[in-house]
Amino acid sequence: MKIDLAKNEKIHFVGIGGIGMSGLALIMKGMGFNIQGSDISLNKNIERLKKNKIKISIGHRKKHIKNVTILVISSAIKNNNPEVIEAKRKALPIYKRGDMLAHIVSLTKNVVVAGSHGKTTTTSLVASIFSKAKIDPTIINGGVLNSFNNSAKLGRSNWCILESDESDGSFIKVPPTYSIITNVDREHMDYYKSVENLKRLFLKFLEKVPSFGKSFICIDDKNNNEIIKNIKIKNYYTYGTNKKSNFLIKNISQYREFSVFDINIKLPGKKFSTIKNVQIPLLGLHNIRNATAAAAVAITVGISKKIIVQALKEFKGVQRRFNKIFTYRKTVFFDDYAHHPTEIEEVLKGVKHAYKNQEIICAFQPHRISRVKDLKEEFSYAFKKADSVILCPIYSAGEKLKLGFSYANFAKIIMKNSKVKVFLVNDQYELSKFIKQSIYGNKILIGMGAGSISSWIKQLPSLL
Repeated sequence: MKIDLAKNEKIHFVGIGGIGMSGLALIMKGMGFNIQGSDISLNKNIERLKKNKIKISIGHRKKHIKNVTILVISSAIKNNNPEVIEAKRKALPIYKRGDMLAHIVSLTKNVVVAGSHGKTTTTSLVASIFSKAKIDPTIINGGVLNSFNNSAKLGRSNWCILESDESDGSFIKVPPTYSIITNVDREHMDYYKSVENLKRLFLKFLEKVPSFGKSFICIDDKNNNEIIKNIKIKNYYTYGTNKKSNFLIKNISQYREFSVFDINIKLPGKKFSTIKNVQIPLLGLHNIRNATAAAAVAITVGISKKIIVQALKEFKGVQRRFNKIFTYRKTVFFDDYAHHPTEIEEVLKGVKHAYKNQEIICAFQPHRISRVKDLKEEFSYAFKKADSVILCPIYSAGEKLKLGFSYANFAKIIMKNSKVKVFLVNDQYELSKFIKQSIYGNKILIGMGAGSISSWIKQLPSLL
């Protein structure tokens, strides 16, 4: 899809408060475009946009697009949105975020991070290495990087590091020079309908990487291995703990504050080499893999091992990725974005490994009714490394679906299959009441989910 943009356009973002939309709006504002937007409520992303002098309207009304020439919509926006209806009446061009993003980065060298889990952290790790190497890339991420307290940043070089969004298939539109595929999992089935369709699109994405670029694929992942079998042109390197990996993870040590490992590099036609004692301030094998992907890209584009090791050691992290929030009666409270069974398992494995003798409690808020329906069984086995689960109501994210089974029954199968205690709460006030009555001593409580659980955890100190 060709998009012609002039700097005198007035571009309106519908649903500008989303992490992906706000990041793109910020980059386009930095490039000199006239950007404004609307959303249903205020949030941190909107506060960041306002600081950058982007005009925001709360609520969706047709008057907001009075002098607008172009509309950009997020995948969450429905056709009955009053601004979309008005734009159609005026015959204005309407673009999805994925199309606009693809257009904006079409002239840069792009490192595109794709996959079902770990994209945000991997994108952030690549960005940190490139920044340390003084490359100054443009960064468009799906989470807030602590190093500059934003999800997007316009760089001065012709490099762009971006997290792609596979939730609506739009990641296929972004032109990659280098690509990373972390893993492919049963996710966003409301859009894909089957894992086979999902794998087909990832294969298509890999085939878009030009001959002068490269893909980096984690072969610890079953679906990635199946995708690889169908790649006609072998323009990729592999990474992981699998012995066949081009970038092989070895000698792992995990501690509470950091993980240490080596990377053995075996590339066709090149001398064998090793990056020793790579240290990252992150927990879990999933994050060791993410850091290895970032290092692999950096090595391939010619960044020195010394800079890579330094940048990874100094990594400042991403908000909502196992962040410590506060301590209450010796229990440490963390906030994490994990909202899919695979993510929950990986986070808990890492925590269990580092905090060996501490009781682990998950305050879990499921995200989207469709995801709970589709992955009910997988969720029930995801909490095996925890001791107890406080089950919060589902964050529907605007879905109007029927669950099709009782929530109490969902709690029971988690209890049975994960062998944990499960407690049901109805809102954040019941959560704080439960914590007041029952949580104390040398324990860890992790708020998990992609909805409002993060703000619940952050508001707990005032309620306790």
